[in-house]
Amino acid sequence: MALLITDECINCDVCEPECPNQAIFMGQEIYEIDPSKCTECVGHFDEPQCVQVCPVNCIPVNPQHVEDKQTLWQKYQRLVTAP
Repeated sequence: MALLITDECINCDVCEPECPNQAIFMGQEIYEIDPSKCTECVGHFDEPQCVQVCPVNCIPVNPQHVEDKQTLWQKYQRLVTAP
């Protein structure tokens, strides 16, 4: 499951550097997460790091990108082996 940053985001800048896949970027108004790069930190950490550091708890699972652990693992492997 890719994660999603909601409009409660206060643009505090703590989530972006925590993402090991560089999936978090500044959108037009708030930070956003690229679902094609988000593995919920599978392959890097036990828990999503952005969720751990978010002071306003605005990073839920994106209901439009539901993925199981196996799919997230495959995405992680694809990302780390991409040229």
